[in-house]
Amino acid sequence: MDKTAASAEQAVADIRDGASLAVGGFGLCGIPAVLISALHVQGATGLRVVSNNCGTDEHGLGILLGAGRIARVTGSYVGENKEFARQYLSGELEVELVPQGTLAERLRAGGHGIPAFYTPAGVGTPLADGGIPWRHTAGGEIAVASPAKETRLFDGRPFVLEEAITCDYALVRAARGDRHGNLVFDKSARNFNPLAAMAGRVTIAEVEELVEPGVLAPDDIHLPGVFVQRVVELTARQAADKQIEKRTVSV
Repeated sequence: MDKTAASAEQAVADIRDGASLAVGGFGLCGIPAVLISALHVQGATGLRVVSNNCGTDEHGLGILLGAGRIARVTGSYVGENKEFARQYLSGELEVELVPQGTLAERLRAGGHGIPAFYTPAGVGTPLADGGIPWRHTAGGEIAVASPAKETRLFDGRPFVLEEAITCDYALVRAARGDRHGNLVFDKSARNFNPLAAMAGRVTIAEVEELVEPGVLAPDDIHLPGVFVQRVVELTARQAADKQIEKRTVSV
């Protein structure tokens, strides 16, 4: 089955207002920048995003955030985006912070049909006990707080129940892919992209190099095409346009 879309714009055209999105990438590494830009042009708003982070003020999901298109974020790290902090503290944005390993497992569980799992991460903290501010009022009061989570003893040790995550769509980026949706990721870009892809009911992948089916050796494939519904081939310029989160130099 040929899953290629004619353009990124076509691939994201049916993402509606209020949709939930699992978005791959780690910092600015491996983010689906072309799909995010296409979604920005498309205009969907009220989006509920699940991602390791929310980009920076000028790149990645920060583009959608700055345009006021994101209503809720579930993530594990938000330290590089001042606009994110402003919207959260002013009550414009709802935020659920999740330990990074727990976030990864919640996405993986969603992709594998596992509804929930127990983990020791967060036991004895507000993450398990509830009360973490998810959304503030404009005056800084707590409008929505996190609920308490179920805990249970296993061999005398407490664990907290975490629910799996599934989303309406997933946006990911791969180094190589074929027309059947089989994907290969490059180094750190593999951190969250496969997990996000598995959690999406409709997964859209932008690929830096598109090859014909059979070119990718089965043992080299990181994510099988069964998890991918649409593939967008990037131009050479788009594939090479990769931003650096923090540029450092030495003399």
